[in-house]
Amino acid sequence: MKTGLLKKIVINVIFALLVIVALGMIFNRPIKNTIIKSYDPKVTRQTVTQTEKRQKADSKRHKQNVSYNFKKVKSLDFQTAARARMNTDKIEVIGEILVPNAGIHLPIGLGVANSTLALAAGTMRPDQRMGKGNYPLAGHHMVNRHVLFGPLYFKTRVGDKVYLSDLKHVYQYQVYRREFIAATRVDVVRQTKRSIVTLITCDATGAGRLMIRGKLQKSYLLNQASPKIKRALLGPVNS
Repeated sequence: MKTGLLKKIVINVIFALLVIVALGMIFNRPIKNTIIKSYDPKVTRQTVTQTEKRQKADSKRHKQNVSYNFKKVKSLDFQTAARARMNTDKIEVIGEILVPNAGIHLPIGLGVANSTLALAAGTMRPDQRMGKGNYPLAGHHMVNRHVLFGPLYFKTRVGDKVYLSDLKHVYQYQVYRREFIAATRVDVVRQTKRSIVTLITCDATGAGRLMIRGKLQKSYLLNQASPKIKRALLGPVNS
């Protein structure tokens, strides 16, 4: 009798664990996306200036939080997203990216550390300057077409406008190329004479990359932006 009862308890425990694991697998992705979307800071010129000062001084915080080692970039799992959300001070925010037609409005963080890419678009070279040469940005491709760089895959087309801003100036680009490339194409990150923006995310398989490129059309003060663009850039990201 005791053996039968023990066997029943063990079976029930195993069943309960399987249910928990199954529920975790089912709800892991939606919860992860909710965590990412909940990061909606209002980026200000003061925020960017502080980052610029730490970058110029090569401060301790800058060294700890900024990495350009692509080999250390991992796929975005629940644990990384949750950890990044609890430590948002690790993101060295340098500006914003706005792609109205795709519904992209994200902070731009320095580097490609996993904590940065979990919640923002990341710069891919330490010498990048908006509006000067090639300004490459990396972002995760999520299955959800509304999270991080997921909209690049599902929505972005040639002709779309891309706006970068350091909250003082706005740099307006127009997409002229949408191309799938090999993950080994590091040449697309290199500096160019032409002023362009290069947006990189994974393709549907995760083995290759999708590259979106836009040419600089014009730059102007944020105060000179259209009311719609100005309102968007001055509001919280992920909105």
